Amino acid sequence: MKKLERSLSLPYVIAISIGGMLGSGIFVLPGFAASLTGSSVWLAYLIAALCILPAALSKSELATAMPASGGTYVYIERAFGPLFGTISGLGLWLSLLLKSSFALIGLGAYLAVLINIDDGLTKLVALGFLCFILFINIFGIKKVGKVQIVVVSLSLACLVSVFLFGFPLVKPEFLSPFLSNGNKGLVSTVAFVYISYAGVTKVAAIAGEIKNPDRNLPLAMILSLITIACVYVFIAFVLVGNIPIEDLATDIRPIYTISNIIGGKYFGYAAAAIGVITLMSMANSGVLASSRFPFAMARDRLLPPFLEKLHSKYLTPVASIIMTCLAMALVIVFLDVVKIAKLASAFKVMMFISVNFCVIILRETSAQWYNPSYKSPLYPFLQLFGIFSGFVLLVFLGWMPFIAILAISAIGSFIYFTIGKDATRTGVLRNYGHRPALFLFYKKNRKLLKKEGKTLSKNLDGKLASKAGVVVPLLGNENSAEMLTEIASAINPRDSVQVVNITEVPNQTFLDAFKQDTPKVVSIARRLKKLSLSQGLNIDFESVVTHEVSNTVAQLSGQISCDWLVMGWSGKAHSGLLIRNPIGWLLTHVDSNFALFKDNGIKNIGKVLIALRPGRKDKNFLAVAERVCFFYGASLTLLHIVTPSFTENAAKKMETKSAQLLSGLNVPNDLKIVKSEDPLGSISVLSSDYDLLILGAPEKDSWISVLLGIGRDKFTESSACSVLRLTMKN
Repeated sequence: MKKLERSLSLPYVIAISIGGMLGSGIFVLPGFAASLTGSSVWLAYLIAALCILPAALSKSELATAMPASGGTYVYIERAFGPLFGTISGLGLWLSLLLKSSFALIGLGAYLAVLINIDDGLTKLVALGFLCFILFINIFGIKKVGKVQIVVVSLSLACLVSVFLFGFPLVKPEFLSPFLSNGNKGLVSTVAFVYISYAGVTKVAAIAGEIKNPDRNLPLAMILSLITIACVYVFIAFVLVGNIPIEDLATDIRPIYTISNIIGGKYFGYAAAAIGVITLMSMANSGVLASSRFPFAMARDRLLPPFLEKLHSKYLTPVASIIMTCLAMALVIVFLDVVKIAKLASAFKVMMFISVNFCVIILRETSAQWYNPSYKSPLYPFLQLFGIFSGFVLLVFLGWMPFIAILAISAIGSFIYFTIGKDATRTGVLRNYGHRPALFLFYKKNRKLLKKEGKTLSKNLDGKLASKAGVVVPLLGNENSAEMLTEIASAINPRDSVQVVNITEVPNQTFLDAFKQDTPKVVSIARRLKKLSLSQGLNIDFESVVTHEVSNTVAQLSGQISCDWLVMGWSGKAHSGLLIRNPIGWLLTHVDSNFALFKDNGIKNIGKVLIALRPGRKDKNFLAVAERVCFFYGASLTLLHIVTPSFTENAAKKMETKSAQLLSGLNVPNDLKIVKSEDPLGSISVLSSDYDLLILGAPEKDSWISVLLGIGRDKFTESSACSVLRLTMKN
């Protein structure tokens, strides 16, 4: 299959991003925006930039993890699944082509300054420019980038000149009233001009064509956003400071007007010419990016396959480009400027809300293949701000955009269930995530789980269908595969240990591409063989590639019928209120006993501390601890932490009962009962004297634990030694 050529360097990417923003957002929109809020329009541009910043940083992160053409569509499809991917792809496609159509219509107003054009021919002129854009997009991406460099340079030079010469002429009386329609008018304006910044993330749609995307993509987005935000705010301030609001509110070519005021007619003509070029460039950039959405959707079998075909010479998606331009032509003919701008903003706001959700989903579910080289700062607060502000802006855009979003959702659903219904892919959220409400009030039927496991396990390699007592999945986050395997052998030393290296890839990646083991897998196999020979352990190692880590681990546990599932652990089983990571999912879904090992780098285990709350499974937990101590030749200390109000009589009863439990152990042991109002701090201090802390955990967590977090997770994070968390079901 042919691939898109990676031909775009950092300057080209910045130029395309700025070119996508530097157009109608400042050359056309300020007048309409001023009619909504008055002289505070510059503040609306600033707030809009702040509202879009989370999406820009989130998209930078997503793009470095998935540098493929399709951009936001790809991210949403991977996170939510193909149904939402289809809806988002259509929404993104429409938002970009609407904005590009808006630019072409505004182009006519600037062209009328240079040549005599009747108002009735403005749309015809826009259609003519659209045909030219169609041609250069088919001709080749690299040539587009070179054009963008020149256009962006001219536009920035023009706007910087407007600011430098216009700022000294600002009249204070024109700046009052500041909020002509109050705070509501200001927020409505923020929502209206939101689309002005859409181009900052547009380049993510062509990530597959960018050189060194790990560096160039986030850098281009951030630099272009800062640049354009400054330009918009400063120019908007100069406009309201030099043009009366009542005149500016009806002006569709404000850059020409202000240029004519501060520099005379020839400066005005030059600004009009640059406006024409800039708006055409913006429209071109929009076609470039929007046409990649149908291309990516067709590639994922959500649209007809002819849309994914590339030109034999120029390697551009011809059919997708033609379809995009035809849709733009219909918009230009049948919609007015204000409606186009509102619809474009609404679609873009909705998509950016989804982008912020994508980062949260992919981080919290800990999808193994999700490994971005750039990570958004201030996570998750930045993303939550982007989501909240996006919903606020949607409310202030009115009913028409809301109805349009519902219509696109319905159309997208229809397309998915007719064309893409056979798609076998599932989103990350479906595989790993679930709401606490489902976890709390809907208990999975174990018989159903076992039935599903038997069906799914047929897909696993027969070499794994052994009678191993312990299964050790290696997911790539372990400090030491050897140490984890040792712990597994210590937990259940009488049976063999099945170690399985699991590599997760997106659903869109064919598993056949991973027929050969990677050097890392070969290294693990060699080291575990050495461990097996040196310590006389019965270790079997295999490697699998999967689309779903959690389900594969659950299948392994069921197929092998093991007693224990032992996994490496970062220290958290619960990642948040809405989404749980694979560990949290497995705690609910596997039938075997479950051990989680947090390796803090301690190799020689000589002293073991087990912290228990008295319960019916204390003997079981102590039996495991005894086996671990016997394996390593270590001593065991049983720890109970009680409140200061714990009576002496109760303490004596606890001491007597615990001594009875310890008396049956064949390893050196002792008992500690500590009174403390700070169990977390006490364990943290005590753990410094031990090599391994063992925590007993209930089979199921309470709803309070799910919603507010688990103390055991906090104990693990604060522990100075390695931690072994045991969940016993059998």
